[in-house]
This record gives sequence, C-alpha cells and structure tokens, in this order.
Amino acid sequence: MKRRDIFKGTALALVLAATPAFAQDTKVIGVAIPSATHGFMGGLNYHAQAAIERLEATYPSLDFVLATAGDAGKMVNDIEDMVATRNISALVVLPFESEPLTAPVQAVKDAGIWVTVVDRGLSVEGIEDLYVAGDNTGFGRVAGEYFAEALKEGDNIVVLRGIPTTLDNERVDAFTAAIDGTGINVLDMQHGNWNRDDAFNVMQDFLSKYDDIDAVWAADDDMATGALEAISQAGRDGEMWVVGGAGMKQIIKRMMDGDPMLPVNVTYPPAQIATAIELTALGQVSPTPVSGRFIIGSQRITPENAEQFYFPDSPF
Repeated sequence: MKRRDIFKGTALALVLAATPAFAQDTKVIGVAIPSATHGFMGGLNYHAQAAIERLEATYPSLDFVLATAGDAGKMVNDIEDMVATRNISALVVLPFESEPLTAPVQAVKDAGIWVTVVDRGLSVEGIEDLYVAGDNTGFGRVAGEYFAEALKEGDNIVVLRGIPTTLDNERVDAFTAAIDGTGINVLDMQHGNWNRDDAFNVMQDFLSKYDDIDAVWAADDDMATGALEAISQAGRDGEMWVVGGAGMKQIIKRMMDGDPMLPVNVTYPPAQIATAIELTALGQVSPTPVSGRFIIGSQRITPENAEQFYFPDSPF
C-alpha cells in the first residue's frame, strides 16, 4: 500500500476516534461514488440520486449525503467529511479504485459504522457488511463463451481492460478461463480504464501493431464506442467485431438495427447502486437482515432479444 494511502487511513481513524458516538433520531447514510465521467457512471449517478429522493420521501427518519469524486483522493476526503461533520451511521461506497480506498473504509468500519461496498471490491476481503454488484465473474464468462462459440482455433483477438480493480481482475480471469483451450490467440491486453477516449487510443495502438484482428473484447460499452471509432477511422470496419458490455442504449439500438460489428452484449446494470442504497436503508430502519452478498446476474444480449434491454429514455 502506498504511504499516502496509509496516512489517509490513519488520519481518518483519528477523525473517527474523535467523533462523538451518540444516539440520534435521524440516521444519516453517506453515499460516495465516482463522478459521471462516462456513460455507465452517468447512469449510476442518475440511479443513486433517484434512489435517495425516493427513500427520503419514504423514510422521514433517514437523511442522505451524496458525494461524487473524480479521483481516489477526493473520495477519501469526502468520506472523512461525512464522518466528521455528518456523523453517518452507514456508508455506501463504490470505490474509485480498490487499493487507495481500502484503509479509509476499514477505518469507517472499525468505528462501528455500517459499510456497503458496491461494484468495485476493496483490496482486502471481509471489511464490508454488505457487498452489492453485478456478476463480474459471469460478465467475463458470458463474453468468453460467445468468443469460444463464434471464433475458431488460430483466430486473433485483443482485449481492453478497465481500471485496475478487483472487479476488472474477476472479469478478465473469467473471460480467459472461458476461452482457454480453444486455440484463440490473445494478441494484447491493455487498460482502457472504462473510458471512451482512453479506449480509442489503445485501439489505435492495437490497430497499428496488428494486421490481423478478428474480434475485440472491449468489456464495457464506453470502451466499445471508442474502439469502434478507432476501427472506423482506420478503415478496418469489415475486419473484426466488438463485444462491449452493460447495455448502453446506443449500442443496443445498433444491435437491434443489425450492425454486424456488434453481435452480442452482456448486461451489467448501473441501477445496482439503487439496490445497494435501498438495502442499506432497509437495514437502518428495521431489523431486516441485509448483510452478505447481493449479486445481480449477467445475461447475453443478442439482436433477437435486444429490444427487451432497450430503454431509450434512460441516461445510459
């Protein structure tokens, strides 16, 4: 762990130790999530805000504080502020990155505050009371199974990874296991950081290095969009197809219209943040047991069933 992360964890522990523990009529739930820097996070922010508005209207005894962060350092500071100034009784956090948030969230837990971790796990297991996520192993496996079915021995693929997190590791490990023994060649894997521009640049690099690419696992629809743009600009549209994930409405619409470059997609709903907030709220207002793991399964989207997953009014 980096020295500054250890320091931040220690500093937060001191803040927690100095925070008075007293009963209060209104319980405060802190929600710390990444900023809406790309489509999936835009959808996640939308669902977080909608869930908070709904729950505040439903439960007068609950109050919420929502903070969004563009980097791990700001997220740590946001959590410190929630503890020091709002006396939160529960924290719902989608870590910007796993490693830098582990010690600070551990300090929150050590202070007796309920912790719900969403989507991107921490680098140490067992800190959180509740974990809510899409099925990251299933996400990678479902995509890998399609590659194993659609490609033949000797075909070449490239892979765009996300931000370095436990989530990304789970997806890639499952994808790799699904194509193991098929004879499919993985030419390269690089981090596109679930970002359209980063993926565009990585895909440009792949295209300049490799003359023969049969398919791309972009592992995210924002990255798929960047990869598709790079392929188009290079004039190589007919050479390969792309599989992203999460069901972005623009991608699903292209599938519905029969785009041969987008044969399938894999579900991973941004509304999972609403599930996490609602379960946390339920645990704060009732004796309902909500601890443990809540995993939302991944499904394969095809041109035949794409209409079931197309929501034109959604933000993602």
